[in-house]
Amino acid sequence: MHAMITTQAYDGSGIDGAIYVDVVDTAHHAPSWLDQLISGYSTYGLALFAVLMLIGWWQARHRDAAQAVKALAAPALTVLAFVVSTLLKQAVRENRPCQSLHVITLEACPAPGDWSFPSNHATLAAAAAVALWFVSARLGVIATIGALAMAASRVWVGAHYPHDIVAGLAVGALVATLLALALSRYADTMAALLGRGRLRPLVAS
Repeated sequence: MHAMITTQAYDGSGIDGAIYVDVVDTAHHAPSWLDQLISGYSTYGLALFAVLMLIGWWQARHRDAAQAVKALAAPALTVLAFVVSTLLKQAVRENRPCQSLHVITLEACPAPGDWSFPSNHATLAAAAAVALWFVSARLGVIATIGALAMAASRVWVGAHYPHDIVAGLAVGALVATLLALALSRYADTMAALLGRGRLRPLVAS
């Protein structure tokens, strides 16, 4: 089984493996506090976007019911982008760079079959950032910075090639944008429906 997975896997090291190795080498020579900070954000940083979504919803329900609907939909948009990213992983089946290049990384090297392209972390972060732009420009700016930092951190800890995170950012942004634009057409209608029933507190204070 292990041999079959390895044979069918794609080796993406020829695209930007040299850049990846340079980043991982830089991480090894960086101060330990910096590595710990980046590793911590890489592992737990997605919680930031959940907090921003909660803030966006809380602010929107005090301001505009249609915006509150968009805020409520933000987690769903993010999850759908994750589904697309996961399907792409299964289609491309790219080995993790730590497997193909046999380098020691800050993050433990995943087992074979835990595919690398695209980065789910980058996809989730980008989708969340785009969804938040449709709720609040201020939160969108914060989330965009956070998404770029999340994507970069995944290369720093050795989990992904640069092209994995670029693809992840693109997939997350594209899926979330298309869904958010579609949702915007019906946000007023949905807000009116929710505003009449027991779910009114979700869209209005």
